[in-house]
Amino acid sequence: MLTQNIITKYTVPVPRYTSYPTVPFWDESTFNKSLWLQKVKQSFDISNHKDGISVYIHLPYCESLCTYCACNKRITKNHGVEEPYLQAVIKEWKLYKAVFSAQPQLKEIHLGGGTPTFFSPENLALLIKGILEDCLIHDDAEFSFEAHPANTTLAHLEVLYALGFKRLSLGIQDFDEQVQIMINRIQSVEEVDIVSKQARAIGYTSINFDLIYGLPLQTVNSLTATVEKVIGLKPDRIAFYSYAHVPWVKSGQRKFTEADLPDTHLRQELYEKGREMLLAAGYLDIGMDHFAFAYDSLNVAAQSKKLHRNFMGYTHQYTRLLVGLGVSSISDTWDAFAQNVKSEEEYLDLINAGELPVVKGHVLNDEDLLIRRHILNIMCKGVTTWTDEDLQNDAFRENLSGLPELVEDGLIIQEPQSLKVTKTGKRFLRNVCAVFDARLQATKPEKQLFSIG
Repeated sequence: MLTQNIITKYTVPVPRYTSYPTVPFWDESTFNKSLWLQKVKQSFDISNHKDGISVYIHLPYCESLCTYCACNKRITKNHGVEEPYLQAVIKEWKLYKAVFSAQPQLKEIHLGGGTPTFFSPENLALLIKGILEDCLIHDDAEFSFEAHPANTTLAHLEVLYALGFKRLSLGIQDFDEQVQIMINRIQSVEEVDIVSKQARAIGYTSINFDLIYGLPLQTVNSLTATVEKVIGLKPDRIAFYSYAHVPWVKSGQRKFTEADLPDTHLRQELYEKGREMLLAAGYLDIGMDHFAFAYDSLNVAAQSKKLHRNFMGYTHQYTRLLVGLGVSSISDTWDAFAQNVKSEEEYLDLINAGELPVVKGHVLNDEDLLIRRHILNIMCKGVTTWTDEDLQNDAFRENLSGLPELVEDGLIIQEPQSLKVTKTGKRFLRNVCAVFDARLQATKPEKQLFSIG
């Protein structure tokens, strides 16, 4: 049963587990670019023919600062930055293609940011054509992009659709005027409605809305009004995130203080109200703040136990190899991670010198791979099982000692060699995974590394 004591107990800073190990616990001493390229080649050889590969492209520019945002971005109104940056991304992709042993088969492309629709339709076409050159497209490929409703034009939608994009994610966050002013994210219901209708008329098959609860000045009444408007627009899926307040990381969040934010009790009220309304409107709870209609591919994957989670979040597409292009992007070969430099100047200098812009990474050891498998199972399937061989891993066996408390609190049901997340536990997937996080449990960091919610 979900009680206020349980809510308070588990409303603590823990990772969102888009990877394991999480970035703060990467061991950079075992990583170098040469080893990274070996891992890329090995992963490509394993996955390309069967599963294809995924590509994430980070487009960091925004014309104005959304003060809630913790993403890596550059604020500018100078659109002269577009073409040099995109040409650099294409050059980075060519550096990776030189490592591949065959034509890459693309199963997934996602444009994130920043604001991808900061870029002109013509320049986005230049980018995607450069990425697709000499590549094959997987039969089950899905291309998607994030967009700001206030600057997404019909031309953006048409150009990207013609290049294979069928999924659109609109950053809404909140429709309340006072909240929008506070977070400097201004768009009207009418603008969102126009973009959504245009996308559907063109042929986009899935539209996602991002919403955030826990924002400054939010109330139950204001959130209710926002969710009512969202339901009326009928997006296919909704990401209903908790606001991550990390002003020590992103100074823009200092426009407001903790006094402007809903307290723990109100945050939970906001979530419960939003969730209740979405479920009543026919959306299904996928987990980790994601909701979708039954027909949407995210729900289909969840029901068939094929849901996957990576640095782009939940996806119905599994690929062993994810190549991240652009500043701050993270790549994943399954047994290693690498992250690019975070400044555009350094990124452009490295690319133009013919160097891969990777700045740090981590090579997973056997313990990491075992724990990664279990965390993915919990996050994506709500169940995991272990064998006697798993128990030979000291860290894994030790972490199992944390399960009885989760059982007592009603978050999981435990069997001798398995666990299943309960309906209550589904609200606290991050906390269940944290029990298995050997690196987190071993260090117990003194400073806060992760957001609450």
